[in-house]
Amino acid sequence: MAWVIVITAGVFETGFAVFLKLSHGLTRLWPTVGFAVCALISFGLLTLALKHLEVGAAYAVWTGIGAAGAAAVGMAVLGDPVSTIKMVSIGLILCGVIGLNLSGVTP
Repeated sequence: MAWVIVITAGVFETGFAVFLKLSHGLTRLWPTVGFAVCALISFGLLTLALKHLEVGAAYAVWTGIGAAGAAAVGMAVLGDPVSTIKMVSIGLILCGVIGLNLSGVTP
């Protein structure tokens, strides 16, 4: 269950990164509110998950999901350029996350 919480926290991390971009330096109200809500939820869920998981693995999964998710949303929705190296890099992040989980970090 703790890993589901980390994954959910990572999705909200993606949300806060995207809303931060859309807020234009925290100058637009609703994207700024979205950023704040997603950030609070993300950090809150990560805090709950860390009661049951190793900090290194949980943090790596959280940031990996956030980084890969933000890059994917940027390319799919926000018009960021798509390149082979970006796609390979996202794949490597996800492989690292999977590798950490397979390394026996879950008690």
